[in-house]
Amino acid sequence: MPKNLHALTVDPQYAPAPAPINSRGTISGTFRLSPVRRVLSCPNAVLGMRAGEVNPRAAAVLELAESLVALMRVSPACVGLAAPQVGESVRVFCMDLTGHKKARSCAGLVVMANPRIVESSGEILMREGCMSVPDFTGDVRRAATVVVEGYEPGSGKLVRVAADAMEARCLQHEIDHLDGFVFVDRVADPSRSLFARKTYA
Repeated sequence: MPKNLHALTVDPQYAPAPAPINSRGTISGTFRLSPVRRVLSCPNAVLGMRAGEVNPRAAAVLELAESLVALMRVSPACVGLAAPQVGESVRVFCMDLTGHKKARSCAGLVVMANPRIVESSGEILMREGCMSVPDFTGDVRRAATVVVEGYEPGSGKLVRVAADAMEARCLQHEIDHLDGFVFVDRVADPSRSLFARKTYA
């Protein structure tokens, strides 16, 4: 995980995890090479389910986190992805706003299991899109700033991210996926605030 994510504590139920390895058996940063998975589109039933909590130290959770990061990296304009979007109804997501023109805060690569919003303030209306809703964008009202806590897959560390602007929006968008919502569920008036997307980029 990026150095600027502050590890508050290590949950005592999770012992230190081994360093991840790539397909050749050598250490390769935080995440190993992973196959690219298919993104589900609405109205797939998994996208409407509340996802279950996980043991963040479990090997399967680390592998899932790695595959989410791999898919996010190869998907044009994608800055975040949640496990339900690839058919896994568990509470894991990744996000990276590095270089995004609308970002102010930027924690770099964030990957969390069992995240929760612990603080929020303000309110702002902004346009959103989603790989699981490929044909539309919409204006969604969300908190302007948030603080989110969650576990780091593989290590069991509890991390905290304080975010504003686009990064705060992305965190709320991904946690919505874990709660069974897509952004169109947050659009107050679809006749006025939902728009056809011409391209995904």
